[in-house]
Amino acid sequence: MPFIGFNFEKLSAERYKEVKGDIKIKHNLNIVDVKDHKVSLDKKQEVLKFDFEFNLEYTPNIGKINIKGSMLYTENVKKLKEIKQEWEKSKKLPNEIFAGLFNTILAKSNIKALELSQEINLPPHLPLPRIDQQQKVKVNVNEYIG
Repeated sequence: MPFIGFNFEKLSAERYKEVKGDIKIKHNLNIVDVKDHKVSLDKKQEVLKFDFEFNLEYTPNIGKINIKGSMLYTENVKKLKEIKQEWEKSKKLPNEIFAGLFNTILAKSNIKALELSQEINLPPHLPLPRIDQQQKVKVNVNEYIG
C-alpha cells in the first residue's frame, strides 16, 4: 500500500458522569475530505491527504471520544487526480485503497481511543480478553513469543 504518513491532529475525551447501568457505545468513522498535498522526500512529491474523524459516543449521555487526523497516500499523478475527482463528484473512494485506508485508521484510532478511555475512566469500547475464574491458566514461559 502506498500510504506514507499518518497523523493525529485532535484528541478529545470527555466523561460527563459516572459510568453506571446499561451503556451503549456508538462507533463512527468518516473520511471528511481528500486534498492535494505536497511532501518533500527525495524531491517534492504530490500526494493525497485523507482527513478523517473517528468518534465514540457512550450513551445515555456518559461521555465521548473524538479523534481527528489524516493519512497521506502516494501514487502516480494521473491516479491521484482520478481519486480526487471521484471524491469531489461522489464522496466515494476506489475499492483498491478503501480497505487499506479504513483498516489503518481503525487500528490506530482504536488503540488511541482505548488509551483515552482508560485515562478518563470510561469502559473500553472493544471487548478485551478475560479469564474466567473457573478456567485454569497455563503459561509456559519457554513457549512465549513476543
